[in-house]
Amino acid sequence: MGLTRGMNDVIPADYGYLLELPAYGHLGTIRPDDTVQVNPMWFDFDGEHLRFTHTTKRAKYRNLQRNPAMSYSIIDPGNPFRYLELRGRLVEVVPDPEGAFYVHLGKRYGNENQKPPADSQDRVILVMSIEKSTKQ
Repeated sequence: MGLTRGMNDVIPADYGYLLELPAYGHLGTIRPDDTVQVNPMWFDFDGEHLRFTHTTKRAKYRNLQRNPAMSYSIIDPGNPFRYLELRGRLVEVVPDPEGAFYVHLGKRYGNENQKPPADSQDRVILVMSIEKSTKQ
């Protein structure tokens, strides 16, 4: 996979490995009342974008339809004092009515027997641009 050319300008080289790991992170979106909603999320990185599985029936999806700004933080599993925060926008919503991406993420996170969820018909892939980062 690796970082796409230009991503090194946004993602510090010594933190890029966090995007390759099946590390847990927290995705933040903006609610209609302008407060922040933050939830743990599985993710995958395609070398340019972060990808998340979600449904069209939940608040996070509605938040992103109203305001596409999003932020994702990943804590280094080997050092909880080290983290990477990525800021960007929702740039695409890809239908996933069979839940294939959900299965892919389940396997990435260690469940080799992952099956599609019951809500597969409502599943989508949220695609996030990476525009800025902070780290510690």
